Amino acid sequence: MLIGLGTLILLSLIFGPQLWTQHIFKRYKVQIDEIPGTGGELARHLLDKLNMEEIQVELTEAGNDHYDPLEKIVRLSPDIHDGKSLTAIVVAAHEVGHAIQDHSAYKPLQLRGQLAKYVAYSEKFASILLVAFPFMTILTHMPLVGGLMLASGVIMLLLPVAFHLVTLPVEIDASFRRALPILIQGEYIPQSAIPIAHRILTAAALTYLSASLASLLNFYRWIVFLRR
Repeated sequence: MLIGLGTLILLSLIFGPQLWTQHIFKRYKVQIDEIPGTGGELARHLLDKLNMEEIQVELTEAGNDHYDPLEKIVRLSPDIHDGKSLTAIVVAAHEVGHAIQDHSAYKPLQLRGQLAKYVAYSEKFASILLVAFPFMTILTHMPLVGGLMLASGVIMLLLPVAFHLVTLPVEIDASFRRALPILIQGEYIPQSAIPIAHRILTAAALTYLSASLASLLNFYRWIVFLRR
């Protein structure tokens, strides 16, 4: 019963924030005619105001709002790029926050970029190494070979964990040290909407927390498997 309860709590921690984020984003996606511009127009305005004209703002159909530090592009989904909602304004400002991080050579963002190059392949290669190492030990009669494969697999499995743990403070910084002060000081949102903007940014950050927990769970599952 305790194991079942623990699993339920863990699943709630992983998937709960994602569901809540979807709820918050949808709740505040209502178009508000009083907002003077779209999310895309706000992003362009902020970048120009901050003397970052070289950074482009692009509409993406992929539905994944993000800043690309390699191509120097803020990519916004249609609902954000063309939307006049609190969600559109806040998310656009958040992605501009990442552009500001890049422009100021924010070290955690640079570290995340370096880790991102390897994360996509690390779990796949780690799985191969961790499954193969006992067979290689037997075939080669060299425990050192198996030990090196095991150590390499564990290290590669830790890369996604490190990536997500670095991502969380990067997202929090972009939201609450960059985007929110800009929105408040520039009066791009009314005073009454500040708590809502805070709620939207918090919801976005929690998705990265759940991703961190998911990567930790995957690492823990492998450790349990290897100890058998």
